[in-house]
Amino acid sequence: MGRNTRKRRTPLAAKVVAGAAALAVGGGGLVWANFHASAHEEGPAHHRTRSAAAQVATIDCPDVGQQLSGVPDRARGEVDGELATMDSQITEAYQRLATTRRAQAGDPRFVQNTILGPLKDRRKAIIDRIQLEIDRAGGRADDNLDQLAGCQGRPAEQPQNGDGQNGDGQDGGGQDDGQNQDGGQNQDDNGNGAAGPVADDFIDINDVEPNSRDSENGLAANGDGGSTGTFTTDCGVNENNLFNSDNLIAAPGVDNGAHHVHDYVGNQDNDAFSSDEDLANADTSCRNQGDRSTYYWPVLRLQDGTEEFDANELGGGAEGNVGRILKPAQAELKFVGNQQGDVVAMPKFLRIITGDAKSFTNGDANANSSWSCTGFEDRQVTDKYPLCPEGSQVVRTSNFQSCWDGQNIDSANHRDHMAFVQEDGGCPNGFQAIPQLQVRLVYDIPTPTVENGQVRNPYAVDSFPEQLHKPITDHNDFINVMDEDLMNEVVDCINSGEDCQ
Repeated sequence: MGRNTRKRRTPLAAKVVAGAAALAVGGGGLVWANFHASAHEEGPAHHRTRSAAAQVATIDCPDVGQQLSGVPDRARGEVDGELATMDSQITEAYQRLATTRRAQAGDPRFVQNTILGPLKDRRKAIIDRIQLEIDRAGGRADDNLDQLAGCQGRPAEQPQNGDGQNGDGQDGGGQDDGQNQDGGQNQDDNGNGAAGPVADDFIDINDVEPNSRDSENGLAANGDGGSTGTFTTDCGVNENNLFNSDNLIAAPGVDNGAHHVHDYVGNQDNDAFSSDEDLANADTSCRNQGDRSTYYWPVLRLQDGTEEFDANELGGGAEGNVGRILKPAQAELKFVGNQQGDVVAMPKFLRIITGDAKSFTNGDANANSSWSCTGFEDRQVTDKYPLCPEGSQVVRTSNFQSCWDGQNIDSANHRDHMAFVQEDGGCPNGFQAIPQLQVRLVYDIPTPTVENGQVRNPYAVDSFPEQLHKPITDHNDFINVMDEDLMNEVVDCINSGEDCQ
């Protein structure tokens, strides 16, 4: 399977992580440098996962980027680069956590003294640089950002409260039972160890209550009133095999800024170094050539032992994203209206991120995951992967923020310029209703088998290494690159109550 092969620069931070995350890949599973051994079992053709919640720890760091506001435009690039370096530091610390189990077993302060303490110092240095860059550009940096430097380690099963208060916490899970030491065997992993998923990450769709998800955070904005039309754009399912682990919105100019791989449909010039001009002049996979918008989401993988094209690369197998990449059988991209009134045109190059790739450690404040099965879409689950019955397909749904501040195509934390509708379906004061993007992805996936705390042939969303492939980390990204005529057509269709494509 191919990938985006556009030549690009490799920043120093990426090279550092590449060296620090030197990992061994064998049998289709990631071996985090002796943190665990492969638990692939010979015999029946199954890739087996055992629930490893009690043994697995992860790194929990406050998300500095989400706390930023008022960053001057001319400081944005430098600040985004510094935040990407922070992500790389967390990846390196997580890898260190996963490869020092013997030392952790012998010293209860090992994680704090050798991993979390130095990580705090490095994060503090970056926060200082961020504050300086903001001040130099004429802004005023938040003096309290220093409080976000400290991280903590915690067991994977520990509930995440998202309060961001952690300071110098103990490792909270660095110990193991002595069976998972350096060079030792751990029979409680799936050949992907700490990266997951585990049995507790799955649920039978029949066990999900119908209509249990409320109307907040991105469910359909339009109703019987207001603007009731729709516009559907057909951009395929990534037949061109455009993959990379960049994130043009959150980490522009940074190679491997996402630390996980994305599917791309629509715009075909889409990597960390693409300018707005590049996007405007690019080819598109959309049937309507006036739509050069960028639509992208983290890939799903089936952990069946397949070594993909990126098995040894950052963003792929070298960062815990292993197995066969699954393209959607369907990718439905639809724009809908607003319950309270008409919508206005989106500005060109508007950027929207929905969901939170770090919601396992950040908490669910910005989470917007929604999983289901065909034939059961009145049952939506946010923090589990669904187990679908025979003949049913897995469904991922992302309904984007649809209220725009009327001024900015982006913001310092990539969120403040957008908002979800309020309970009455209207936009907050100062925001205007724009067409709401709804993305529905349907996958043919063999249903994993969960028995006795074990899951065979699990599937999972690509994620940052420390997020452990939790389903709540699912997210979706969009950059509007429709030409003016097409955007006006979208608005007219929605406001007039028509269904167009």
